Amino acid sequence: MRQHVAVVTGASRGIGRHLADALQDNGYAVERGSRAVADVTDRAAVERWVADVVDRHGRVDLLVNNAGVIDTEVPLLESDPDEWWATLEANVLGPYLVTRAVLGHMVAAGRGRVVNLNSGAGLRASDEASAYNVSKTALARLTGATHLAGWDHGVRAFDLAPGVVRTDMTTAMQAHRDRTEWTEPAVVAELLLALAGGELDAWSGRYVRAGVDTPASLLARAAQGLPGAARTITLQPWGPDDPLA
Repeated sequence: MRQHVAVVTGASRGIGRHLADALQDNGYAVERGSRAVADVTDRAAVERWVADVVDRHGRVDLLVNNAGVIDTEVPLLESDPDEWWATLEANVLGPYLVTRAVLGHMVAAGRGRVVNLNSGAGLRASDEASAYNVSKTALARLTGATHLAGWDHGVRAFDLAPGVVRTDMTTAMQAHRDRTEWTEPAVVAELLLALAGGELDAWSGRYVRAGVDTPASLLARAAQGLPGAARTITLQPWGPDDPLA
């Protein structure tokens, strides 16, 4: 059997490095992305990188869109427009470009999985670091679009929230200044490997969270059936008489 190939963006440090190491330790050929390898916001650079990966390996079985940034934790009125938009470019345009470059190869092969590293920040509004929250909400929509585009072709897509792993980014954030409990990278890696291996394909198009969900709990929940909008970002109607319901 040919070795499975994983592409992990933002794999030079932080949670991306942990996940790339875990995949490699579990037999994957791992292509590690970084700004030096290919700026994920640069379409030409991304397409060259993915083409090179496919030329050398003949396939991409797993894409982990991990690369991302957070804007300065200040209220909206104090935010810098250039930094705000750059955050959207890194966290939304980047995953879109890499997904777009990889998805055609997955569709042609009739298989593949895309895992987007999301965040609880995408599930709620915030006045501070608003670009980060907006970007993670948008990323969930990209996950949904990838799920819909790929489902009939054997491609699955997931939002994986890693919880709060102790990294350079999280320890520098005001929001985590007094945090004493952190999500262990091994817990995130366990969930990623289960998603990558196909045992949790019922969760395609949906959101899972390391440190709360486990492969076993997700399998058990899926066996009971998943309502159409479960673990997705959707409009909440005021009741059955809401015309948008």
